[in-house]
Amino acid sequence: MNRVLILGASSDIGHELILKFIGKNFKVYAHYNANKPKINSNNVNYIKSDFLKTNEFKKFLLKIKNIKFSCFVNLIGFIDNKEIHNVNYDSLINSLKVNYVYPFIVAKTVSKNMKKNKFGRLLQCSSIGVKFGGGKNTFTYSSAKHAIEFIPRYFRELSEHNVLYNVLRIGVTETKIHKKISKKNMKMRISKIPQKKIAKPIEIANFIYELASERNTFISNQVLSISGGE
Repeated sequence: MNRVLILGASSDIGHELILKFIGKNFKVYAHYNANKPKINSNNVNYIKSDFLKTNEFKKFLLKIKNIKFSCFVNLIGFIDNKEIHNVNYDSLINSLKVNYVYPFIVAKTVSKNMKKNKFGRLLQCSSIGVKFGGGKNTFTYSSAKHAIEFIPRYFRELSEHNVLYNVLRIGVTETKIHKKISKKNMKMRISKIPQKKIAKPIEIANFIYELASERNTFISNQVLSISGGE
């Protein structure tokens, strides 16, 4: 049975992605921090870990480092909701650590077995906020996602071993976070999207599956966007 590791699986997109992978007979290892996804299946193994705490991350790494994953998806989106004027050392370091540094280390760790097995698909998820410099309270988040769009030589060289690494820049999606925004402000945001609509989580999950599974046979070392034309 193929195995997939999903970081940040408690999001709306993560929920749909778990269902997508178990529907394709994958064993899913779903990481979450506070809110455990409500999907009961023998093919889902939940792993709780708060990446703000270094000790918890180290324990998480020990749990997964010897598992032979064929696919990896990073959906982590830690947002501290600080305006740029209130950003300090801790908020910058925490955002970089959770959104970039630790997902990079996990990807590098699981890729070792992928290289041995001559198969692997790795996908880091970024944000459309990178393109626009972040929102009012998402400067540190967008900065970290900007960093994750850098693809080091290490991952480029893995392509010759059939280990494909990509970054997906995700646009505005109908998630819990955006549902809290006033209808007026949301309409203004949607008006800036060429398609004049926001994505549904299932649309994003379907595209992620195409990139992060055996369905992808030749796309590697790319930063792709799914953002309605933005």
